[in-house]
Amino acid sequence: MQGEAFVESLIRDLETSQLDAREKELFRFVDKVNHQSPHITAADMAPLHAVGYDDEAIYYAITVCALFNFYNRWIDASGVHALSDEAHRMGGKRSAGMGYVRK
Repeated sequence: MQGEAFVESLIRDLETSQLDAREKELFRFVDKVNHQSPHITAADMAPLHAVGYDDEAIYYAITVCALFNFYNRWIDASGVHALSDEAHRMGGKRSAGMGYVRK
């Protein structure tokens, strides 16, 4: 499964998606960062360490989640119009082919 079908499967149900156990653990943690960040403790990071993530990787996951939250709230509050579904598809294809870092 690739592309939109893969993303839709993640949105629909992480637990039945094709992500491996390690990736699912990271997404569970990011969900907690997104919805319950004041309640995160070292115990929430233990499962990530158990599947091989180090503190740097956890830091980056938290940072990406925080930046997306910032960006979404900035967009909402400033009145910038959301991208169309087609623009999102084009951006996804570009990122899949070139990555997120522009050279």
